[in-house]
Amino acid sequence: MMTNQLRTFERSQVRTDRPRNTARRSRAGSSRLARWAVLPIGAVVVTVLAGCTQQELQGFLPGGPDVTNHTEGVISLWVNSWIVLLVIGIITWALTIWAAIAYRRRKGQTGFPVQLRYNMPIEFFYTVVPFILVVGFFAFTAKEQTAIETDPGDPDVQIEVYGKQWAWDFNYLSDDVYSPGVQAQDRLGSDGNVDPDKLPTLYLPVGEKVQIDIASRDVAHSFWIVDFLYKKDAIPSHPNHMYFTPLKEGTYAGKCAELCGQYHADMLFQVKVVSPDEYDAYIESLRDAGQVGRLGPELDRNQNLPGNGATDED
Repeated sequence: MMTNQLRTFERSQVRTDRPRNTARRSRAGSSRLARWAVLPIGAVVVTVLAGCTQQELQGFLPGGPDVTNHTEGVISLWVNSWIVLLVIGIITWALTIWAAIAYRRRKGQTGFPVQLRYNMPIEFFYTVVPFILVVGFFAFTAKEQTAIETDPGDPDVQIEVYGKQWAWDFNYLSDDVYSPGVQAQDRLGSDGNVDPDKLPTLYLPVGEKVQIDIASRDVAHSFWIVDFLYKKDAIPSHPNHMYFTPLKEGTYAGKCAELCGQYHADMLFQVKVVSPDEYDAYIESLRDAGQVGRLGPELDRNQNLPGNGATDED
C-alpha cells in the first residue's frame, strides 16, 4: 500500500516539475532572443555615429557653434534634445520588440494569454518620465531663450532694420548713415532670378556687441539670418530687437521668413561680418556717397498706425 502511494507521489512530482522546467526554458529562450534583438539596434547606432560629419553632429543646422555668441547654445540645445528623444525611442522600440518575442504564442498553446488589469510600478514610470522630459525641455529652452533675448546693454553698434515689400533698409544709428534696399522686383535679371550683386547688404564688425532694431514699413515680415540660427518678426508699429556678437568673418545669407506678398521669395539680403577696420571703411563709403541720416518711419506706407503721429480721429 505504501509502495503504491509513493509511486503515485513520484509521478505527480514529475508531472508538476515538467511545466516548471518548460517555463524556465521558455524564459531562458526569450532572454536570448531579446539580446539578439538589441544587437542590431546597437550596431546601427554605432555605425551612424562613426560616420557623422560635422554638419550631422550639429543636427543638420546651418552655420556652426562659432558664428555668434549664441549659436553654440542653440546647437547644444537642439542636438541634446534629439539625443534624449532618440534614446527614449530606442528604449521604446527595444521593449516593443522584446515583448513581441518574449510573449509570443508558443507551439501547442491555445486560448487567450493571462490578462492583467494594471501594473502600478510601470504606470507610475510611464507617468513620471514624460513629466520629467516636458519639464526638462521647457527649463533648458527657457534658459537658452533668456540668454538670447536679454539686452546686454551698451552695444558697440546699433542698427535699425526696416522690412518693406520687398527689400530691406539699414540705418546705422551709431554712425548716422544708411543703406537703402533696392526692391526685389527691380533686382530681377532677364532670366527672372535675383541679381546677387544688388542684394541689400548689412555690414557687421566681428567681435563687437550688436543691437538690431527691427520694424516694418507695410506688412508683417521676418528678419532671418540663417547661419545665426536667429530670426525676429518685423511688425508694423511694433519694433523688435536682436542682441548678439558676431564671432566669425564671412558672408551670410538672409531672407524674409514671413509670407509677405508676391515677391516674398525674392526678399533676400546678405550679412557681411568683417574686421572693424573694414567696417569703418564701409561706413565712410556711405558717408562719402551722401547717405547720411536715417530712413525713418516717415517712409512707412502705413501712416495711420500708432507711433507714426496718428491720432484717434485717424
